[in-house]
Amino acid sequence: MKNLLVITIALFAVSGFALAQESQVEAALPAYPKIRIETTAGNLVIELFTSRAPLTVQNFVQYVESGFYDGTVFHRVVAGFVAQAGGYDADYKRKTPGATIPNESGNGLSNRRGTVAMARTGEPHSADSQFYINLTDNTALDPRPTRWGYTVFGRVIEGMEVIDEIGYRTTGSGPAPELTKDVPKEPIVIRSMALVSPENDAPASDTDATVTAADSDAEADDGTDADADADADAEAQ
Repeated sequence: MKNLLVITIALFAVSGFALAQESQVEAALPAYPKIRIETTAGNLVIELFTSRAPLTVQNFVQYVESGFYDGTVFHRVVAGFVAQAGGYDADYKRKTPGATIPNESGNGLSNRRGTVAMARTGEPHSADSQFYINLTDNTALDPRPTRWGYTVFGRVIEGMEVIDEIGYRTTGSGPAPELTKDVPKEPIVIRSMALVSPENDAPASDTDATVTAADSDAEADDGTDADADADADAEAQ
């Protein structure tokens, strides 16, 4: 009984600390930060959701402001699935990221077309710098009652045509041993990423209507093990 009481108190303490961290992040960042991304394929702007994924947004913005993403490439492009970046430089040397972050996939946001989410390995809390943009609705990457999902923390609000064009690029194996497929034959380099100073901090449009998970999308279309395959495909490489 005493051990159970100690565990319960510890859980409350951890939960309180996490909530305090999230509150501090929300106070420090705008509710909807905008990031301008300039690439060799064209430019785009993404909008982030601080209140839905505060730790993820803070982590991403820190990478942006430090210049970590400048000169990196879209190293993985799967037509009709995702365009992934944030892990390799223009020579396809793997960059050294910071610490991993907690999984915030249970925030009600869905992996719909045009949303931005964190890539990770099979371990739920392993996301660091790599992210991907959904080329189509990938609701199989959303969380389920029995497993974690992939954290959605933003969406493309300008330049989706650039991402669509990237999705059609010819791909193959890359120069790094672990990049065995899905590497664009012509490198797509992120020249720069920068936080845009908004004149107002309002969302670009109705967030809930565009990226919030709907009950009807909560299950895979065919009810098979497609979820497991989707998980494997979304792992950071």
